[in-house]
Amino acid sequence: MQWVRDYQPNLENRRMYRRALLITLVGNILLAAGKGIVAYLTDSVALYADAANSVTDVFYSIVMVIGLWIAQQPPDLSHPQGHSRFEPLVGLLIAAALTIAGYEAAKTAVERFLTGGLAVEPGLPTLVLLGSAALKAGMYVIIKRIAESLASPTLATAARDNLSDVLTSVAAFVGVLGSGFIHPLLDPVAGLLVSLWIFRAAWDAWRENLDYLTGAGAGEELRAKIVEIACAVPGVLRVHQVVTEYAGPKLVVDLHINVDGYATLYEAHAISDAVHDRLQELPEIDRVYVHVEPHDVT
Repeated sequence: MQWVRDYQPNLENRRMYRRALLITLVGNILLAAGKGIVAYLTDSVALYADAANSVTDVFYSIVMVIGLWIAQQPPDLSHPQGHSRFEPLVGLLIAAALTIAGYEAAKTAVERFLTGGLAVEPGLPTLVLLGSAALKAGMYVIIKRIAESLASPTLATAARDNLSDVLTSVAAFVGVLGSGFIHPLLDPVAGLLVSLWIFRAAWDAWRENLDYLTGAGAGEELRAKIVEIACAVPGVLRVHQVVTEYAGPKLVVDLHINVDGYATLYEAHAISDAVHDRLQELPEIDRVYVHVEPHDVT
């Protein structure tokens, strides 16, 4: 089909996706290995919970690589509108992995709490946790910037997970210090706090990506912006209907505009094209359909 042959991939977007995926995958593998080894050597529940989260991060990093590669494939006969819906599907898999990690961390923390806790020597665990927090903070800044440039929900979920990991590493750091200097129970308490942060990140990922897959519409602020942009086009007398729906991570907009009923077909078509082109500039929008009607018909 001609429209399939004419498809041109955005090479700059693909380059940014590759950069984000490489940073995420390598960073999470290094953190999971480092924290897992130190947790095993020191028997810290807080560090174990943080390591479990990092192992989950490695899993979702691999899923991201596969899923985003599929999402960037060009339209074809089986998916004539493209493959972008695979991206929020990846987000749901990340949410599931986060939920499992939160459960495992909470279970281990509760079991250790019921046995009275264990004092952990602060040296190596605290260094690992501080290094983890610093690395994750850097990953958060970079991935968030790329996610905003690409309007990518999957990378946005990964960025939020990185920020959550900074906070959980700090909580684990406090728990390790507290178990040695204040009371052994502070280590499992910190582990439980870590699990709660993981559950929070999982909830946000579930909610956002389910909206993308179930056809949720744009928020009121974005709808108002769409109407404002359309009304600013010369020749548009009124916008009387706006229907928005997420088809994957971006919106499909169905817009009804009123123009002068005595305008020629060429004039009405030019107005429609201008509305279409201006709305397509919004990063949240994938496709725009403009319906033109005479102003005296509503």
